Amino acid sequence: MRTTKTLSITLPPEMLSRAEKLARKENRTMSEFVRETLRLYVRERWWPEVNADGRERANALGIREEDVERLIDEARREKRGKRAAK
Repeated sequence: MRTTKTLSITLPPEMLSRAEKLARKENRTMSEFVRETLRLYVRERWWPEVNADGRERANALGIREEDVERLIDEARREKRGKRAAK
């Protein structure tokens, strides 16, 4: 079963030429190049949203920046303890 779908897009000639050159330079197909470009775009947009959500939750719980490392260490110790108990 096919796990991909075909997408047709239009680009200004200059943008297409630049994309093709970058794809060739990185030894990628245009499909690979466009997929990676979209991944980077999504990651760039996604991170600020996740960060803002994390800050909002931390504020609601009264967690300060200086608490983070300690809380991570505690969570890791707890996780190791649960694995060792199995």
